[in-house]
Amino acid sequence: MGWTLMIHGGAGSMRPGVLTEAEDQGARVGLTAALEAGAAILRDGGSALDAVEAAVRVLEDDPHFNAGRGSVYTWEGRIECDAAIMDGRGREAGAIAGVTATRHPVSLARAVMTQSPHVLLSSAGADAFSAHIGQEQVAQDWFATPERRRQLDEIKAHPDMPFDSAMKYGTVGAVAVDEAGHVAAATSTGGLTAKRWGRIGDSPLIGAGTYADDRAAAISCTGSGEHYIRLGLAHELCARLRLTDAGLDATADAMVDELTALGGKGGFITVTPKGEARWAFNTPGMYRGVVGQERPLKVAIYDED
Repeated sequence: MGWTLMIHGGAGSMRPGVLTEAEDQGARVGLTAALEAGAAILRDGGSALDAVEAAVRVLEDDPHFNAGRGSVYTWEGRIECDAAIMDGRGREAGAIAGVTATRHPVSLARAVMTQSPHVLLSSAGADAFSAHIGQEQVAQDWFATPERRRQLDEIKAHPDMPFDSAMKYGTVGAVAVDEAGHVAAATSTGGLTAKRWGRIGDSPLIGAGTYADDRAAAISCTGSGEHYIRLGLAHELCARLRLTDAGLDATADAMVDELTALGGKGGFITVTPKGEARWAFNTPGMYRGVVGQERPLKVAIYDED
């Protein structure tokens, strides 16, 4: 099957007519640019790890998505980013949570993996590590967008409103398999609008929202993070692929069923070392795309795309 790259930009209530034409087209342009950035690496024989980082960096710079620039606000009016990356070759991983000044959180997560003895750094310590190793630093204003501020103001004006009840935007992620059959996954997010008390979701938690294992698959998740944490969904999918003969489609469907049974909403993207690729979600839409050596580039938003 050769190399394959998949990306997502969040799952939620996106339906035709819910998004404006500008939002629809802007998201599709961003998804295409991310696929092209990762595909350029894989097409030249590069690694899955490099490809997923490159794709996510593009999405982190695009304000249409809740990661990097365009991240949502906390209750206190701050922007705090989470990210993770994992290499399926040796199951090395790096992650960060609550970062406030790093332009590309996914690259900081990779630095945790390659330049520290740790897997997960958080908050002030992660910010200090980022500055110490020379990651690009930006002011909070760089992340900010008027639409995200409007969302925060709306929730604070209606405190009984569920967090991110509209769920139009979300986490970004990428998974890939390269020509050598190695897989990798990366995920990045601004979290939940109006999150409080240092809340951390599934995205930076290895095995919950992000996982990669050359013996099984790479997966990146998006949606109601607390449910993914309870399921350990990313690791669970990989374990089932490794230990049963159910196959990717049946396993992906089973994981969505279990997510739904717990009351969770969202989706995921996954690829195997054999080049199998699948996305699955239980929401009206999910920003997503795929391209491969034997797959034409495709981006989609709605269930019917």
